[in-house]
Amino acid sequence: MAVDRAFVGRAFPPSEPYRVGREKVREFALAVGEGASVCHDLDAARAAGHPDLVAPPTFGVVFTMPLMEALLRDPAFGWDYARMVHGDQAFTLHRPVHAGDELVAVLHVDDLRSRAGSLMLTLRCEVTDTAGAPVLTSTSLMVTAEAPDVPAAEPAASGVPA
Repeated sequence: MAVDRAFVGRAFPPSEPYRVGREKVREFALAVGEGASVCHDLDAARAAGHPDLVAPPTFGVVFTMPLMEALLRDPAFGWDYARMVHGDQAFTLHRPVHAGDELVAVLHVDDLRSRAGSLMLTLRCEVTDTAGAPVLTSTSLMVTAEAPDVPAAEPAASGVPA
């Protein structure tokens, strides 16, 4: 199945609010090797002027990746998820993510191009707080093999002389 290029330029409805939990911040920080005290110690975070624990810069993947995955696994989109690789990811923080934040994400399909037999898909998530203030922007590049053009099949020989 070919990828439906009509998805390019589309923005999906906002996600349900995601509440950032303290233990999620600590667990993620531990998983990615972030040792900053503001990510683990509430007193240290508050002493540094933050309202709560500070999530590592890449924490947004926790709640944006499920939105991207839903698109990539949607049969109507036609993406070859089984042969996909994650080519790149970037996060732009407009402000730190804190435990206690309630965040909403909007997934955008920004670009789809072919190169050397591969499809390269650029997805962007704009993340805001529930009041609509920008928090972060996540941009991801996904790559998969392009579906080959399959010529129309020749009629099968019946084995019966004409």
